[in-house]
Amino acid sequence: MSVTPTASPSRPADPTQAADLEAVRRAISTTARPAPASPLSSVLTFSWRAMLKIKHVPEQLLDVTITPVMFVLMFTYLFGGAVAGSTAAYLDYILPGILVMSVLFTTVYSGVGLNTDLTRGVVDRFRSLPIWRSAPLLGPMLGDSVRYVLAGVVIIVLGVALGYRPEAGIGGVVAALALVVVFSFGLSWVFTTLGLLMRTPMAVMNAGFMALFPLTFLSNVFVDPATLPAPLEAFVDVNPISILATAARGLMEGTAVGGDIAVVLAVALGLTLVFLPITTHLYRRG
Repeated sequence: MSVTPTASPSRPADPTQAADLEAVRRAISTTARPAPASPLSSVLTFSWRAMLKIKHVPEQLLDVTITPVMFVLMFTYLFGGAVAGSTAAYLDYILPGILVMSVLFTTVYSGVGLNTDLTRGVVDRFRSLPIWRSAPLLGPMLGDSVRYVLAGVVIIVLGVALGYRPEAGIGGVVAALALVVVFSFGLSWVFTTLGLLMRTPMAVMNAGFMALFPLTFLSNVFVDPATLPAPLEAFVDVNPISILATAARGLMEGTAVGGDIAVVLAVALGLTLVFLPITTHLYRRG
């Protein structure tokens, strides 16, 4: 009985394949290994990846475009006359508040996106790459900041179209938007922590909105807290979302108080200092 020779796994039977394999080995041995990606380039790459998600799935922009527009129109024209006496007066009050609300609600999707990558196994692939370990965390956060800016621009443009005229002009509007984005960046680390703790993206979304809805409605986003019962007014006055809304109104109207801005920046910094290490620990541990 004859035995057909088989090729060794490391040595192809075809001379042409053997020559090609040898050529590849020579090329690898004589070519300098590419330099590893720097932390900055890694972060920018993951930021671009986050923005490409918007390009390929544009319907995810509905939450930063259609929903805020609906809030502005409904609250202004349904409740404006009853709350402030006229829709124009209420628009001046509510627009900075809706700006704050719409951007803050967008931060939940930072945790949803991270949890989606985690449950699909993409994070395991990122951990195996020769890159800065924190790049897959920080990069998407910077990319999500584009969503925050887009949400804010939509609200501001709509307000101007409806007759809103900020006393501080473009400079005040840009400063208010920048302050909201900075605060949102700090808040988003809370939801990335949730994204690493919870099992599904839907659970992250539900938990995020359950936390933000009461905090937003128990603030001065929609009504002047002076009209509320004393215990509720006391809570509203110390609510960071109220302070952020007050600071945004002040910047857009030219009456900003430095103390409000300092509190907003301090809270944003505190959230980052607390939840960034937790998120990084959970990400590396997993």
